[in-house]
Amino acid sequence: MPELPDVTVYVEALEQRVRGKRLDRVKLMNPFILRTAVPPIGEAEGKRVGEVRRIGKRIVFVLEGPLYLVLHLMIAGRLRWLQAKEKPPGRITLALLEFENGTLVFTEAGTKRRASLHLLASLEGVDPGGAEVFAIEAAEFGSRLRRQNHTLKRALTDPRLFSGIGNAYSDEILHRARVSPLAMTAKLTDDEIRHLYEATRATLAEWTERVRAQAAGGFPEKVTAFREGMAVHGRYGKPCPACGAPVQRIVFAENETNYCARCQTGGKILADRALSRLLKKSWPRSIDELG
Repeated sequence: MPELPDVTVYVEALEQRVRGKRLDRVKLMNPFILRTAVPPIGEAEGKRVGEVRRIGKRIVFVLEGPLYLVLHLMIAGRLRWLQAKEKPPGRITLALLEFENGTLVFTEAGTKRRASLHLLASLEGVDPGGAEVFAIEAAEFGSRLRRQNHTLKRALTDPRLFSGIGNAYSDEILHRARVSPLAMTAKLTDDEIRHLYEATRATLAEWTERVRAQAAGGFPEKVTAFREGMAVHGRYGKPCPACGAPVQRIVFAENETNYCARCQTGGKILADRALSRLLKKSWPRSIDELG
C-alpha cells in the first residue's frame, strides 16, 4: 500500500500538473470504484482544481464548489499520468480523470477491487485523526503511543494515532529504532519513545527524499511497498544490513512483519501464529538456533 512517502510525492507531482486546471471528464471503467452517489460524479466535471492534498494515505483533489474528489489507493491502486493521445493500460484501469492538459489513470492490479473513489461535499469524517509526525513534538508522539497498550507495530500503523504510516515503513522505523515490533507501548520508557520518535521522522524523511529523487521531477512510476535499499521490509531470509543476520518475519492474514532478531529482539525469534503452532517444540527460539 502506498504510504506517506509515496503519497506525498504523488501529491507533489499532481499539484504541478493539475492545480488550476479544469477536470473535463471522469470516466469510470469499473463502476465499483465509485463509493458515493451524492453528489453525483458528474458534478465534478468542469470544475477547476484548487489544490491537491494528502490526508493519511488518501489523495484529495479540492475542486470548485467546493467538492472533494478523494482517491484511496489501498494495497494495489496506482496512478499514471498520460499526455494527450497516450493510451491507458487495459484491464487494470479503474477510472480516467481527464484534465484539460492530460489524463490521470487510476489503476489497480489483481481482482479484489479495494481501491476507491469518493466525491464529497465535505471532508467531515475522512480524516481518521492521526497526527502528522513532522508536526508534533516527542511528548505528543509518546502520549499517542500510550493511549492504549498495544504492540508498537499496531500503534504505528493505527491511522487514528499517526497519519500515513503502514506496514512497510513501520518495519523500517522499528528496525532503525532497534525495537521489537511486538514491544508493548505501555512499557516504553521516555528515552525509548524519544528514540522511536526520532527514528520515525528520520525514516519517513529519508524515504520521501528517495522516492522524490527516483521520480526525478517526472510522474512517479515505480510506486511499491518493496523498495531497493530497505533494511528489513520484504527481505525475509536476506541479511540484515546492520548485523548480517537473516531477516525474520511474522505472517498474519495478508500482512507480513519483517524484523531483525539480533538487532531488535535480543536474538529471540518471535512466534509466527501459523508456523510456531505447527512446529511447536521444533520452533526455533533464537537466531542462534537457526544455525
